[in-house]
Order: sequence, then structure tokens, then C-alpha cells
Amino acid sequence: MSTPVISVKDLSVSYDRKRALTNIFLEIEEGHLCGVIGPNGAGKSTLFKAILGLIDINTGSIRVEGKRIEDMRKSVVYVPQKDEVDWQFPATVMDIVLQGRYPHKKVYQRLDKSDREIAQNALKDLGIPHLANRQIGELSGGQQQRVFLARALCQQADIFLLDEPFVGVDVTTEERILEILQQLARNGKTLLVIHHDLSSVESHFDQVIMINQRLIVHGAVDTVFTKENIEKTFRAQMPILHKTGLIG
Repeated sequence: MSTPVISVKDLSVSYDRKRALTNIFLEIEEGHLCGVIGPNGAGKSTLFKAILGLIDINTGSIRVEGKRIEDMRKSVVYVPQKDEVDWQFPATVMDIVLQGRYPHKKVYQRLDKSDREIAQNALKDLGIPHLANRQIGELSGGQQQRVFLARALCQQADIFLLDEPFVGVDVTTEERILEILQQLARNGKTLLVIHHDLSSVESHFDQVIMINQRLIVHGAVDTVFTKENIEKTFRAQMPILHKTGLIG
């Protein structure tokens, strides 16, 4: 039996004595595009930060390809929400995309021609090579999201954690990002994507993790993304979901 790409066992996390995640058990196999679904405050971003080793945990263990995250930094890439980024930072698009190469470099080792070629190819994949010399603060929301996905591609990682990559982008950008993510999954990469639009879960993902501080369910979209599990996950938000027509 193969080792799960991500293994989470009995994970609990608290902030200021308030529990954010409780007793989470997850095993993620490679080659899946997996949506992470839940209401605001459900612990979705906390789960990502725990996997990345960015926060302290109360209990549990997390392994990436059977190892600690500290030993797997090159293999994991994180694309944060846009509001976590300082868009006034004086950097060009190429500067940002090239950051994806630094995990592959030793201390004080310079970027070289091959690194720049990888970055150029990532920009081409996202359809934004013409933006290479633009300041990041001058870009639209959709362009900004493409830049950070290009940086992720530039890292050439095996595992991608993306926090709401489709928020604030136009339809064309969403379709392009989705096409790239699905191709990465077909190539054996593993992708976890925090997502809020329930109406597009079935078209975007092949697996889904549904959480609300506790794990509600994890599995194939066509078997576990049911009305019953949506109701268990969203509970207090159900009247709003019915009113907006997101579930019948």
C-alpha cells in the first residue's frame, strides 16, 4: 500500500483557547484535485497552515510523503489569499515568479538562466508573459492571481495548497486556472483548494474535504458531495444557501 501524500492524524488546533480544529484525520493520495469546503471560521485556512508547519498544534501529527514538513519544503507550495499579500511591495511580476525558484537554491546561490527560463514558461502557461516587467500593484485581481499561480508553477512542487484562488477573478481567468490545476492533477500532482462556491464544486474537483472545525466527510465528489453532507457542514448557514439557490 502506497504512502499517502498528506497524512493528518488526530489534529487539533486552538487560537486563544478557542478550538479551531478538532480531531482531524485525513489521508490524501496523489493525483487528486481536492476542494476544501466549509463555512467561514470552519478551519480551512488553519488546516493549510498546520500542514505547512506555520502554526502550533495542540495534538496530532502531520506527514508529507511520510516525512515532516521541514524536510519537504521544496515539494510543497502555498498560494495564499490575495488579501494576505502586500501589493504595494516594490517588485515586478518576474521578481515574484522567480521567488518560486529559491527553495531549489542553496544560501547565497544566485538564480541563473535556467531559473529564468522556468519562470518565463510559467508566465506563458498563465498567459501573462507580457506582464513580466510590470509592478505587482498595477495589476488587476485576476492578473495578480495568475502571477501567484505562476510562482507556484515555477517552484515545480508536487503538492499545491491554494487558498481561494478563484475569488475576485474574471471567468476567463477562472477557466484558465482550473485548466492548469486539472492538468497538474493528471500529471500526478496533488492539489488542495479552499473553495466557497458550492455550485461549481462538481465541475472543478474530483475529491472534496468538507469541514466545520471537525471533519464531516472526505471522498470522491460524486459520492460524498450530497445535500445531507452539505447540511451537516454548513448547519447555521442553511437558510441562506436555500434562499440563494445554492442547494434545493
